[in-house]
Amino acid sequence: MATIRDGSKGVLLVVDAQVGVLNNAWQTQRVVANIAHAVERARAERVPVIWVQHESDALARGSAPWQLVPELVPADAEVVLGKRFNSSFEDTALEATLAGLGASHIALAGAATNWCIRATAYAALERGYDLTLLSDAHSTAAMDLGGGVEVDPAQVVHDLNTVTRWLSYPNRTCRSAAVADMDFAKLR
Repeated sequence: MATIRDGSKGVLLVVDAQVGVLNNAWQTQRVVANIAHAVERARAERVPVIWVQHESDALARGSAPWQLVPELVPADAEVVLGKRFNSSFEDTALEATLAGLGASHIALAGAATNWCIRATAYAALERGYDLTLLSDAHSTAAMDLGGGVEVDPAQVVHDLNTVTRWLSYPNRTCRSAAVADMDFAKLR
């Protein structure tokens, strides 16, 4: 566990698993099923699950695109936070919520890999949290950059999974693991 943060517990952080974010994402059904499995396993081990929902003009609070995908439903006692920036830490109560839980380790899942997952992962590490990116529980959509250049979502997912295995921060761990290989009992 991180030695620069108070606490020794972990959480599962599910970021932007929303209809409007995942509707055109790469391998949406597989990724949503893996997120659901991670949530089920975390709950079975009494690991807190924290949900984050992005709000923007395209994802207006209460609108159909803003809703979490139907397969993912927060339990009554689980924290649901709204955010307006890519990082789940920016201008939200996430850090206070994590401190209240005694959390120093974040297992991360959700969307979109190249925006909010990447920003949240780096923000967690920069704030002193240990991080496990659930390698098969995040996704993004293809992006047309114009001029015949398109960002391949499979490559973006693969890139972040690889990067999290190589990132190095003092007194913190950063890794990538498939949901099936994640030991949620160690997060209690």
